[in-house]
Amino acid sequence: MLATKTQRVVDALSQELRFPRETILEQGLKILVEKKLQEIRSEIFQITGKYGISSVEEMEERYKQGTLEEKDTWRDFQRLDHSQHMKERLEHLLRELE
Repeated sequence: MLATKTQRVVDALSQELRFPRETILEQGLKILVEKKLQEIRSEIFQITGKYGISSVEEMEERYKQGTLEEKDTWRDFQRLDHSQHMKERLEHLLRELE
């Protein structure tokens, strides 16, 4: 069940805009997921650009080849791994909303 305040706002929007409550909630969720995806894609772009790579797998391969030091880059590696996972998850949820 929605929180009381949120429920009141959704109900008011539904009446004012003459949209079903479900449509209002779906559109709100879609906007939220798209915004978060944009933030995550930006972070991925920033990290991959910093190291001249295209994925966490490529970064891991550079570790194995010895062309990238883990010492100063492991936090970026973890952020990139987490961001790529979140991106995939959010893209899946966004497809479910469409």
